[in-house]
Amino acid sequence: ILNFPFKSKQLMDSGDQRKMNNPSSLNPFFQAMESEISAAFDSGEPEDILSRAFKLTVTREDICTLQPLGWLNDRIMNFYMGLLVERSKKEGYPAVYAFNTFFYSKLSSTSHKGVKKWTKDVDIFEHDVIFVPIHLRIHWTLLVIDLREKTIKYFDSLGQKGDHICKTVLKYLEEESREKRNIELTASEWTLHSMGTEEIPQQNNGNDCGVFVCKFADFISRDKPIIFTPEHMPYFRRKMVWEIIHQQLLGDMH
Repeated sequence: ILNFPFKSKQLMDSGDQRKMNNPSSLNPFFQAMESEISAAFDSGEPEDILSRAFKLTVTREDICTLQPLGWLNDRIMNFYMGLLVERSKKEGYPAVYAFNTFFYSKLSSTSHKGVKKWTKDVDIFEHDVIFVPIHLRIHWTLLVIDLREKTIKYFDSLGQKGDHICKTVLKYLEEESREKRNIELTASEWTLHSMGTEEIPQQNNGNDCGVFVCKFADFISRDKPIIFTPEHMPYFRRKMVWEIIHQQLLGDMH
């Protein structure tokens, strides 16, 4: 069942609270939502296309990685980042750019020269926040560049440090700025930081890292404090199914 495992109403927006206070308005919507999610998991063939956007195609097999304890794949990660970027175009949100999940592995193995074509049609420095989802063999993490604050932060739901990753990306930013804008970045003005286990929620299993990355990015892309917990993961997984199928992000926790 698509329930709300929230311990406090402060985790929901006012619309969610009104629905929770009025079960008659809640039930039809969430019953329909729940049946749609179940059908996405259980009906049809693995190769069925369930969503198409951002030059990506998401199949039922991809969606099924959002089942409990599933490992999110690149298509799901990139599609969700696409939804965040799309939402950021609305008034009231920071301007967001998200790199593809293959970007960092290419950068770390080749340097700026190997990825400079990735941004040939975009000036990343025109954005407020840049997401770099990172796949470390069997683990997803997130690097966040805040161009407003001149910070590079590393988010790992297993608490591992990523200082070397922050440095690699700062070097990339220096070279990108030099080549694309003819502007020298002053590295000493930038703050690099691996988020500690006391600063961000940590996963309590070996499977939820991808969902954590998506939700870190979701909250940051709204300039909201990261207040979710591992207990929210089952809800987030099912909610993401609906959002990807409908190519629309639902209102969520503050």
